[in-house]
Amino acid sequence: MTQTTQAVLRLLLEDPAARRYGLEIGAVTGLPSGTIHPILARLESLGWVESDWEDVDPSAAARPRRRYYRISEEGMAAARLALARAHQTRTKLVSRPWAVGDTS
Repeated sequence: MTQTTQAVLRLLLEDPAARRYGLEIGAVTGLPSGTIHPILARLESLGWVESDWEDVDPSAAARPRRRYYRISEEGMAAARLALARAHQTRTKLVSRPWAVGDTS
């Protein structure tokens, strides 16, 4: 799992009931829209994230409608497990005693 996907999942897990839109997720994580939206689409296809469009008239709001995302019940459990595994893997890699010239 990429660091960018982990960042999005961590944000969604902070407040599972919160509905967040893509630009908001990007602003909080520091990731560009072109990175955020493919991650959200992939997570939604896995059933980890749910989305819906806001009920607003774009001309009255003077902006496009926002698509809101939140983590699903299934996604909460799966994301926590995936993040824990990613952390374990990263910890093992960091704590491995690398030696210069080690060919093993």
